[in-house]
Amino acid sequence: MNWDRIEGQWKQIKGQAKQRWGKLTDDDWTMVGGKRDELIGRIQERYGKNRDEAEREVDDWGRQLN
Repeated sequence: MNWDRIEGQWKQIKGQAKQRWGKLTDDDWTMVGGKRDELIGRIQERYGKNRDEAEREVDDWGRQLN
């Protein structure tokens, strides 16, 4: 699924993202709001990953959505 669709359907998709990245807080999810770069940044902060790793995870997750 492309990020325009993810952002548009964020309220429905957010639950799946919460299951995937459980360390993110409700405030994190509010700030993300379906924005790819914001999600990547929050994953980097909470999980201590570098940008490339976080991008790869987010992109893999996005491709799995239907």
